[in-house]
Amino acid sequence: MAVSKLVLAATSTKSCKVLLGLRVLAFSATLSAAIVMGLNKETKTFVVGNVGNTPVKATFTAKFQHTPAFVFFVVANAMVSFHNMLMIAVHLFGGEMEFTSFRLLSVAILDMLNVTLISAAANAAAFISEVGKNGNKHARWDKICDRFATYCDHGAGALIAAFAGVVLMLIISAISISRLAQPNKCSSSTAATPSVLP
Repeated sequence: MAVSKLVLAATSTKSCKVLLGLRVLAFSATLSAAIVMGLNKETKTFVVGNVGNTPVKATFTAKFQHTPAFVFFVVANAMVSFHNMLMIAVHLFGGEMEFTSFRLLSVAILDMLNVTLISAAANAAAFISEVGKNGNKHARWDKICDRFATYCDHGAGALIAAFAGVVLMLIISAISISRLAQPNKCSSSTAATPSVLP
């Protein structure tokens, strides 16, 4: 009996630390994606015509605000970052919190909703990025990445970070669901020290 309590305590402590580490990584990935895409902007001047021998130039700016999918991407990644920041804060500063079945269920549901949110945003942004890179001949949409290379490179970096966040949130969600079977305490320092008495 005492041995089983020790094993359960060790397992729960390890689970809490792994979950905390994954949340920190997911927070970093989604926040990086939101910041990189949110600051993504490139301005270039092109020759659009000639008047006699004088070239006519126009300045164009590519910004994430010009594409609704990228706006959704930034907002969704910011929301997932905020969710993970709250969960990290609860773990670190919540003291020794008793995770009841209802609380664990609430966390698991929120994790699943955030997986859905960031997955939808990353896929929407990836679709628009594909159009920007290769265009669409059938719809007569021209590609822009041959003109705004830096803008597209930054967007690609944000997408990589976002998809890393999707994978991490999937793992976090799976762990959150698995914890429903064995509710336990997570504290900011260590798990509750078990009694060695049966």
